[in-house]
Amino acid sequence: MRPFELPDFYLVHPARLNPHVEGARAHSTLWARQMGMLDDTRDPSTPEIWDADELAAMDYALLCAYTHPDCVPAELDLITDWYVWVFYFDDHFLEVYKKPRDREGAGAYLDRLCSFMGPEPPEPENAAERGLADLWARTVPAMSEHWRARFVESTQNLLRESLWELANISEARVPNPVEYIEKRRAVGGAPWSACLVEHTVGAEVPPGMAGSRPLRVLRDAFSDGVHLRNDIFSYQRETETEGEVNNAVLVVERFLGVGPRRAAEIVNDLLTSRLRQFENTALTEVPPLFEDHAATPAERAAVAAYVKGLQDWQSGGHEWHLRSSRYMNEGAGGGAPLGLGMALSRAAAVLEAATPSPLIVPYRKVGPVRMPEFTMPYRARVNPHIERACRNVIDWCGAMGMYGPVARHPEPLWTPALLSGFDLATCAASLAPDATADHLDLGTQWLAWGTYGDDYFPKTFLRDRDLPGARMFVARIPLFMPPDLGPTPPPLSPVETGLADLWRRTAASMPPGGRERFRSAVERMVRSWLWELHHHLQDRVPDPVDHLEMRRFTFGPDLTLGLARIGTEDRLPPEISGAAAMRAVENAAMDYGTLVNDVFSYQKEIEFEGERTNAVLAVEHLLGCGRDEAVAIVADLTTSRLRQFERAVAGDLPALAEEYRLDGEARQALDGYVTRLWDWMAGILKWHRETRRYPEPDLLARYPHHHGERLVLPGPNGLGTSATRVRLTHPV
Repeated sequence: MRPFELPDFYLVHPARLNPHVEGARAHSTLWARQMGMLDDTRDPSTPEIWDADELAAMDYALLCAYTHPDCVPAELDLITDWYVWVFYFDDHFLEVYKKPRDREGAGAYLDRLCSFMGPEPPEPENAAERGLADLWARTVPAMSEHWRARFVESTQNLLRESLWELANISEARVPNPVEYIEKRRAVGGAPWSACLVEHTVGAEVPPGMAGSRPLRVLRDAFSDGVHLRNDIFSYQRETETEGEVNNAVLVVERFLGVGPRRAAEIVNDLLTSRLRQFENTALTEVPPLFEDHAATPAERAAVAAYVKGLQDWQSGGHEWHLRSSRYMNEGAGGGAPLGLGMALSRAAAVLEAATPSPLIVPYRKVGPVRMPEFTMPYRARVNPHIERACRNVIDWCGAMGMYGPVARHPEPLWTPALLSGFDLATCAASLAPDATADHLDLGTQWLAWGTYGDDYFPKTFLRDRDLPGARMFVARIPLFMPPDLGPTPPPLSPVETGLADLWRRTAASMPPGGRERFRSAVERMVRSWLWELHHHLQDRVPDPVDHLEMRRFTFGPDLTLGLARIGTEDRLPPEISGAAAMRAVENAAMDYGTLVNDVFSYQKEIEFEGERTNAVLAVEHLLGCGRDEAVAIVADLTTSRLRQFERAVAGDLPALAEEYRLDGEARQALDGYVTRLWDWMAGILKWHRETRRYPEPDLLARYPHHHGERLVLPGPNGLGTSATRVRLTHPV
């Protein structure tokens, strides 16, 4: 019995079929036989994986012909061989290592397989090794060193993260939604597919743009779309016959406590959201990226070809899932027609049935949120120098000009009394309970600077919908953090005045590497405020995945954790700070803090400030649920991220220390940093419970123009100015 009927999928780009598919079928079957992947040619010590009939039924040539509809025959043959190899690896790994739960053997196997992408590969001993050695030699000569590095990374991730899947299966552990999305990008292979798209279309992503937010989001949204769709189609096979626990439908089932049918609907809604994120990024973020990088016509054409290639892959991959014997696809598409030439009719049917995302009512009445019981087993400690920090931060903000009028605001944004109510010293004293008095002063003033900037930016640029002014503001920020501590230009706002002062006092004691990382953290935080403005200008609630990942910057945890690293960076190898296990620990801690903030700030942001970027709102928007249910879901997610943090600290970090053979001093530094992360999470929660930044009575006093259901906005009034006061009437 089928666990659910396949939903109607959002897909606006009809699939097209490469006319050279038959040649690729014949070639890939011959190649698989030559590599020893078929049962009649396999090593006798290898379990049966495929025979020729099974390979034909799975039809990877059809997959590649749909996902790469325009490439020439030789290129289609090469790409098809890559997909035969990757699916063979997946099925072989399942039989040989996943089912027997052989984690030690799997690790050795993967290490050796990765060596075939190195400068001196060994002699291949099995079908997977022979296939990779052959494909590597046929693929990389045509590409740049930059592309090769990215392709090696994505291929190694695809291979090595299989151990994560194996560990979950061995422990019968279903991951939490955030962990799953992030890990699935690596093990699912779609970033690897995106690299092959560049090869197929003959256009590499320019190195200077490859790490930018727009290109990263395009790749990640593409990857999530591929993986979420695959999880819906493969749910029955994976859960009923393979004992798999790494599937998005199952993840949603367990996290939300719903049945498979409802879970599949939610995964499909998230899939739709990710595809719309891809479209939004391509249309609204890529063009400004070209201007920022002064991209040449050739570079613009390369990115356009890459985007089109990803769109082709998304549509073609869906079409193949409807036909391959690997998946639950009988009756797929809700009765829509199958067959050559029918893709357009199915896309039209989905578009006709699709409802647009709900529009937003700015400043709608949401009322105070009843706070959930957030899980926090770690007691917040308070620095004994808190009183001094409280006095000094009030004086420092005055010296930086934060109590005076600024451009566009005749009334000051802050007063000493308002800042005192925010109680930022309590926050800093809990984040750094063991800091010296001077270090605590510095940390408190950084928090004040970031909080003032977080108020200044929207009140200046969101209010006036001033994107050019906001971009100019962001572009000036690096000028006040000279790496050599040299001169800075005259400041134009208290934000710039405060940054210039804090940078000199902070960076002087940092090693060069730590100084550059901290500078980047500040830049990323301020640049992320443009992302918030971007959604405000579109009246758009962000995609939930994009929201969570960007909140790691907008809330400023990267900055405050950078302060926590001071004193430990020179005792930890750089490989540790950049290791995937360390990033996973930090991301889990960051997500805990940002999600807590989104619950506490929900009324302030939605009702009093007309904001769009809040996790509670994003959950409401995705699931079509009410405020209280969304709050409960976000609170559950904080618990999941906390448990993942604990799990990683208990298992992944000790393994990392063993891998890099850390000495006693380095291990002590690593343990100390973990303690600071605990302090950070506990301190964030403590501060939110005590600050007067979010309770309704304080909001009413702070926003005197707020009158019940509507906000009296400053700005033009009278005949001909109605366009500046648009009110959208559809409920969220």
